[in-house]
Amino acid sequence: MSFIADYGYVLLLLACAFGFFMAWGVGANDVANAMGTSVGSKALTIKQAIVIAMVFEFCGAYLAGGEVTETIKSGIVDAEMISPDLMVLGMLSALLAAGSWLLIASMRGWPVSTTHTIVGAVIGFAAVGISVDAVHWSGVGPIVASWVVTPVMAGVISFLLFSSVQKLIFHSEQPFQNAKRYVPLYMFLTGFMISLMTLTKGLKHVGLYLTDFQGFLLALGIGAAVMVLGIVLLQRVHVDAEADKDFHFSSVEKVFAILMIFTACSMAFAHGSNDVANAVGPLAAIVEVIEAGGDMVVATQAALPGWVLMLGALGIVVGLATYGYKVIATIGKQITELTPSRGFAAELAAATTVVSASGLGLPVSTTHTLVGAILGVGLARGIGALNLSVIGKIFMSWVVTLPVGALLSMIFFVILRALFT
Repeated sequence: MSFIADYGYVLLLLACAFGFFMAWGVGANDVANAMGTSVGSKALTIKQAIVIAMVFEFCGAYLAGGEVTETIKSGIVDAEMISPDLMVLGMLSALLAAGSWLLIASMRGWPVSTTHTIVGAVIGFAAVGISVDAVHWSGVGPIVASWVVTPVMAGVISFLLFSSVQKLIFHSEQPFQNAKRYVPLYMFLTGFMISLMTLTKGLKHVGLYLTDFQGFLLALGIGAAVMVLGIVLLQRVHVDAEADKDFHFSSVEKVFAILMIFTACSMAFAHGSNDVANAVGPLAAIVEVIEAGGDMVVATQAALPGWVLMLGALGIVVGLATYGYKVIATIGKQITELTPSRGFAAELAAATTVVSASGLGLPVSTTHTLVGAILGVGLARGIGALNLSVIGKIFMSWVVTLPVGALLSMIFFVILRALFT
């Protein structure tokens, strides 16, 4: 108790600084998962992608980030086995460790998993600083399983989506006319799926409680509104005979470029809803222990402060604006050749998977999910469409990330404990 009383203000300032640093890393590295496909397919410029991501990453983080934050905050470590001072120092170590690794990866242009990083960091400090028994291994299991399940799930969805696009549009006798006919339906699907998950699962922490039926009806309305807006925008798209000489489906891809605006918004929202927890989960745990005066029972029952989500959302936006372009280039251009139609299938599949996981409180890897979705699109065109050497390097960075996060967290935990005790 005296530790919290003596150093509470300093610890709170450190927590905010480290939390913001971690959120900056999420924006700088993981935002490629939201925007890489849009930029890589040339549907959006980097500047346009950054503006869209700023708005929708923030909205996703603030409106739908509460469920996953609870998992990171208290679902990995057994709070009853940890004293308040060790909980605070451990979560500080986890934030600093994860932020440091993301800084290194972002400078290198590596698309690593922020979820792997922070989960590894939390496990690292708990296992070494307290006891291996302090880790909720039963809770870690579903998280680890989701890292395998979600890429496969996103890959299957994107494969089916792009296969439907090929059958309904590209392999038809009138691809441009059919694109204008069917793309509004894909727009409806985009608006419906994202809003359904958000309305029924993600808004409880901001005081909005809807029944499943109310959420379903409202999602139908939002999907319809998105479709109508899309139809209006599609009126401006006409056949470009000159461009079609160089690439037969050039005019068709212009139709999908309009759709990509909607899928980019939904992917940014999905990314913010899941990955803000990587930064604010540990921060929320620290804030609640300090505000409860070291009473762990009160802290674990406290509601998530709104300003904590706000700080995380702001950090993501700043990271994106300052350093996000490096990883966007890696994921958008080097895995497989992307066009707006392929990018749409990958983004919608990944967004649906991530928002679904967010609603269930699972901190899935957005990196894994989107790469899985891109692989699904590539496989729909044949294995030769994939750059296997780049995929191999990305997989290797994933393997390294969790142990690096855990190791850095252990080191920082020892340093902080020596400084404060």
